[in-house]
Amino acid sequence: MKLNIALLAGDGIGPEVIDQAVKVSDAVAQKFGHEINWQPALTGAAAIDAVGEPYPDETHEICANADAVLFGAIGHPRFDNDPSAKVRPEQGLLKMRQKLGLFANVRPTFTFPSLIDKSPLKRERIEGTDLVFLRELTGGIYFGERGRKDDGNTAFDTCTYTREEVQRLAKKGFELAMKRSKRLCCVDKANVLESSRLWRETVQAMEKDYPEVEVSYEFVDAVAMRLVQWPNDYDVLITENLFGDILTDEASVISGSMGLMPSASLGTKTSLFEPIHGSYPQAAGKDIANPLATVLSAAMMFDQFGLTEEAEAIRTVVNKSLAEGVVTEDLSEGAKAYKTSEVGDWLAANI
Repeated sequence: MKLNIALLAGDGIGPEVIDQAVKVSDAVAQKFGHEINWQPALTGAAAIDAVGEPYPDETHEICANADAVLFGAIGHPRFDNDPSAKVRPEQGLLKMRQKLGLFANVRPTFTFPSLIDKSPLKRERIEGTDLVFLRELTGGIYFGERGRKDDGNTAFDTCTYTREEVQRLAKKGFELAMKRSKRLCCVDKANVLESSRLWRETVQAMEKDYPEVEVSYEFVDAVAMRLVQWPNDYDVLITENLFGDILTDEASVISGSMGLMPSASLGTKTSLFEPIHGSYPQAAGKDIANPLATVLSAAMMFDQFGLTEEAEAIRTVVNKSLAEGVVTEDLSEGAKAYKTSEVGDWLAANI
């Protein structure tokens, strides 16, 4: 198979972890007889520095015409520390999601047998955890009307959803639940928010189309609590943009490190695959960042193409690296810490 992949390294540790995912993907392609054409493009702070905007038209064209997008991370402290900045790296990510129609963020959370005791949560609470969040990406408070009034002393951000936006995300959730344990949880705040009541009534109306799926409805604050108490109670969860942003970061600690969790963003034009962590600028250029989340995101990309054997080859070698201690300093716990590039070399060689 010939694959045309847009490669958006981004900022901070993005280029370093992306390099390792490319190594591993190229090793898989060589082993299974595929051809990957990588097309690098600028985004985030790197794009602002180069052309003045975080998601240039040229980058969009490359992404829109690609079979998939492999993405690193964006963000830079000089923008985080400047509330008056008019152009920000994160605007590029929001623009990319909108223009590519990336409406469903798929974030799995699972445990690794060799790391079960490195989680901040007790083994008996998290062992066997295997859940998936579907977070809506193109609506909600991140895209609603916002502004200031009263001479700048009052600020507002509006959470807006259409029924169609809810339906297309929920449809993905129902379909995923049918492939798993046929359990779906809709996470909202319907006791307070009108937008959540729209979510709940829309999902309720869709239940008849999926009679085999057991659907539950829970408030976001209750889910936030139960995720760290009984994560095994959940399988597939669907939720709106802001709630999903917060809950998926909370769920990531179950595995023991944010540097381990991959994600996919599914869209109307193409799909994007990225680690859930940020740009971690403090580690940029030091060759110490954990590349495994990005490598596992590449595995999700191969899955999306229907290349399940190739994806499983990546997951198998990642589990082997964890079991044998070929890990970066965030997981080494006093033992030898491998460099980012060394982990990538090891994974590619073992594939």
